[in-house]
Parts: sequence; C-alpha cells; structure tokens
Amino acid sequence: MSDIPHNTHAQSLASLRSSIAGWATALGFAEIRITDADLGDAEHRLAAWLKAGYHGQMDYMAAHGAKRARPAELVPGTLRVISARMDYLPRDNDEEHWREREFQRQADPREAVVSVYARGRDYHKVLRSRLQQLAEKITAEIGPFGYRVFTDSAPVMEVEIAQRAGLGWRGKHTLLLSRDAGSMFFLGEIFTDLPLPTDEPLSAHCGECSACIDLCPTGAIVGPYRLDARRCISYLTIELKESIPVELRPLMGNRILGCDDCQLVCPWNKFAQRSVLPDFDSRNALDRSTLVQLFAWTEEEFHQRLEGSAIRRIGHERWLRNIAVALGNTAADCAGDETIVLALRARADHSSSLVREHVRWALEKHAAASASQ
Repeated sequence: MSDIPHNTHAQSLASLRSSIAGWATALGFAEIRITDADLGDAEHRLAAWLKAGYHGQMDYMAAHGAKRARPAELVPGTLRVISARMDYLPRDNDEEHWREREFQRQADPREAVVSVYARGRDYHKVLRSRLQQLAEKITAEIGPFGYRVFTDSAPVMEVEIAQRAGLGWRGKHTLLLSRDAGSMFFLGEIFTDLPLPTDEPLSAHCGECSACIDLCPTGAIVGPYRLDARRCISYLTIELKESIPVELRPLMGNRILGCDDCQLVCPWNKFAQRSVLPDFDSRNALDRSTLVQLFAWTEEEFHQRLEGSAIRRIGHERWLRNIAVALGNTAADCAGDETIVLALRARADHSSSLVREHVRWALEKHAAASASQ
C-alpha cells in the first residue's frame, strides 16, 4: 500500500470517518464500521474448523493459510478495515410477513425455493462496484491512499471483521446478526492504510435461543457457532460438484439453491430491512416459480435468463441436479402427478451422468409412492 497522505493528519481522521459514513449511505450501504487488522484468536478457530473437515470441498478455505485471519499479510500495509453492510430484502417485501410467506412456499412441494439473496443481481458485482466508488470518494477527498476492496471474493473473514467492527455479533448459526437488521444483508470490506478511528464490538444477544439449531433441516449446525458445511443445503446445492449424498436428499425438500431456514426462524429477522436498491428485486419470477417450470429451462435459457445472477456459477448441470432432487421429494405429496413424472422422464437421458443419476433417483421415489397407494 502507499504512504498515508500528508493531509490525513490525526485531527482530520474523525471528520473523514464521518464523511465516509455519509458517502456509504448515498451509495446504498446501510451502515459502515471500522476495525483494526488484529483478528485475535480467529486463526485458531479457523484451523480447528478446517481440521474437523467441516469445509468439505471448499478447498479455498484452506488455500491461503494464515492470510485469511491476518489482513495485514493479505494486503501489506493494512491498518484498518472498513466493514460495510448492505441490506438485500427486495424492495416490495412485506417487512412484517415475509418470513411467513417464505415458509408457506416451502410447505408447497411443487414450489421451487431459491434463497432470497440469490433472486436478484449478483451481489458480488453490486457491492464491489459500490465499494470501489466509496474508495474513489475518499481519494477525491484526501488524495491517493492504499486500499483494496473485497466482497466474498478473497480469503477474508468477513463475519469476524464485521463483528469486531461492531456491525453485529456472530449468531449461533455462524452468520452475523444485527439488532437493527437481523441477518438479511451482505458484507463488504475496504482494507486500507488510513489510521481511521475504530469502532467498538457489540455484545451478543442470542441468549438461550436455539431456534436456528433446532430447525436446520439437515442438522448442519452441529452446535452453537459450529457449522458442518458438508450437511448444509447451501453447500450441497452450490458448492458441492458431485452427487448429493442419498441420505441428505429427502431432507432438502424443495430448496433448489441455498437455504434460509436458520434465518427465517431467527427472532432478530423481524427487524430485517428492505434494500434501497433495485438490484436485489427478484428476477425471472424466482420468488414464485414451480419446480417443473425451472426444470424445463434449456442450458441456453439458463445462461440467458440468469445473466448477471450469482446462480450462473453453479452451471446448468447442477441446476438440474438440484431440481431433480426437489422433484423426487414431491413424491410423498404428489404421487401420480403426471406433470412431474413427465418432466423427469424428459431428462432421463440427459447427456450428464450427474443429472441422469438424480433424475433416476427421483423417478424411483415417484414409482415407489405410486405403488404404495
């Protein structure tokens, strides 16, 4: 990083910090907080999590060694991290009843449930662009300075940083929680060499509540603050590149990309805030589509419809894999539904062995359910 500009002497840093907060708000961020580059014992906790194998196929979690927990090694010269929160509930969301509506869709086996965060524009692009604009605002004010922006795009312990900066506390489901906004928000960071004033961490407010642990469909939250990603539906539908373990398939229900259960049941999400940006409004009717409708998308349609979406990174093959599992899970309630069976049969000879395997499993579920009637 560069040397700290001469016109950022100590007495002006508090004023600069106030200006940064104002610019961040204008750019759509809900809140920014600042912490130093010391993440304390986070490195040891990360090492224990990796040693337990909880990261599954996410090799990138271990690929950068200690740098993930040492911001000043990841970006030499880092003195502070500006941690930013951006809310993502769609603008048309009913703030009072949105959670009930999501649970209702889960209860209808024909509905396709996509995690709320993934229904709009790719958050990586939105946050990265706006963090860059924020850094450019600072540059315009004080001159060149050292910085680098991140949004879930490098070995950065975002929740740990945000917690130390005072944006919230780590919930028992391992996500960041805010008293003012629940957990329905994205995080982004600016690593900088500016010695800005830092904020104080907040105390935790989960208390004795274990709702997220109790509700997790696959038992992925193995204890308070401990997530076995290998069982998490978000991991299974997004990160896992191979076959979904047979024993976990029935537990996934109709969730085809991501899972919001631990957030939907969290009492603090009654305070979840709607986004001020149109970017996170639902696209392609992903908030109201059926499994059969989405299963019919060709590869070309998948890429065309989901241009600019984070979903595209899983590819059409895994998209079909995930939906095939959900269609198999409709067997108990929709046995004999010819629309579903025909949709599955149409993919039975797919060129991908991964897709064929999961379609075959789903058809077997329907055949067994029909035979038992």
